[in-house]
Amino acid sequence: MILLTMIARVADGLPLAASIQEDEQVSMKSGRDLQQYQSQAKQLFRKLNAQSPDRCTLEAGDVNFHYMIAQGVCYLLLSEASFPKKMAFAYLEDLHTEFFDQYGRRVPTVTRPYSFIEFDTYIQKNKKAYIDSRARRNLGSINTELQDVQRIMVANIEEVLQRGEALSTLDTKASNLSTLSKKYRSDAKYLNTRSTYAKVAAVAVVFITLIIYVRFWWL
Repeated sequence: MILLTMIARVADGLPLAASIQEDEQVSMKSGRDLQQYQSQAKQLFRKLNAQSPDRCTLEAGDVNFHYMIAQGVCYLLLSEASFPKKMAFAYLEDLHTEFFDQYGRRVPTVTRPYSFIEFDTYIQKNKKAYIDSRARRNLGSINTELQDVQRIMVANIEEVLQRGEALSTLDTKASNLSTLSKKYRSDAKYLNTRSTYAKVAAVAVVFITLIIYVRFWWL
């Protein structure tokens, strides 16, 4: 279930639109209400910058924040942890397409928070489409550029907010780990290749030795 949707300007974290799903079960499961999660989302918006990863999942216990950045705007949702990641980012892609079409030119000039609060009407409509059981059954046919959702950076919301570490720093660390992982795989492949060549060479030596032995034996 999608519990919270927020849209903000990346340059200064200004909230542009929001939609909250009032759900008492969320408070009962996590011990927190949606206003507290909304406050965390606002803190997150203030930490974003041009170097932040354009897609990220932030774990918060039994719920997850998913966000994407496109053309200077951050689109964020809060959902239950069981909500499919592919569907979450497809939902955010849809929001971006519609929001930018309606308000893209006005985003850089607004100064008042929630200047586009009327966009909630579209958010509610889009959210129902993604919560609908038929949409969930058709998850595999969603036409998006999200084939590699497993590669989207995952972090913990509390660690990001409490440490004050910029998401761009986390992204750099993730990139470094990815580079090290690729180097490890490359080295392992090289060693495996060398091992194979060594085995082939050993067999060849034995075979040639056997031929020479047999030849001289019969001579």
